[in-house]
Amino acid sequence: MLLTVNGTTYELEVAGHETLLNVLRERLSLSGTKLSCGRGECGACTVLVNAGGAPRRVVYSCLTLAAACEGVSVTTIEGLGGREPGTLHPLQEAFIGHDAVQCGFCTPGQVLAAAALLEVNPSPSEPEIRIAMSGNLCRCGTYPKIVLAIQEAAQRLA
Repeated sequence: MLLTVNGTTYELEVAGHETLLNVLRERLSLSGTKLSCGRGECGACTVLVNAGGAPRRVVYSCLTLAAACEGVSVTTIEGLGGREPGTLHPLQEAFIGHDAVQCGFCTPGQVLAAAALLEVNPSPSEPEIRIAMSGNLCRCGTYPKIVLAIQEAAQRLA
């Protein structure tokens, strides 16, 4: 199968039961996507996918079969920043600036979920942010800082 991740297309043989999370972490060495619950309940494994020019949407890579991703474009946290190495996306900068990263385990999924939100709603209200982020859990409880970071990034991206 052909799998496009962060703008690079890979030719891979995948087993029918192999998850996108496993392929990203074990085959492509993209360790930003995290395994936590393995049941699609926490959002640590969040990645973005799109096909046919549609807006990117959030998927839990622990529940997504890799074979189902042929023909779509997958974005991981490693692919969200700028084209130059070390360039951060405004969301990543805002998360750092607001100390919304804490332990950092949930951060990649949080940032990607926020990116998907801002692509379809560039100026979300606080309730809209909280609803959009409800699929991503933070054990450190930095939710207020996450909301502030998303609000700042939305202003910077406007």
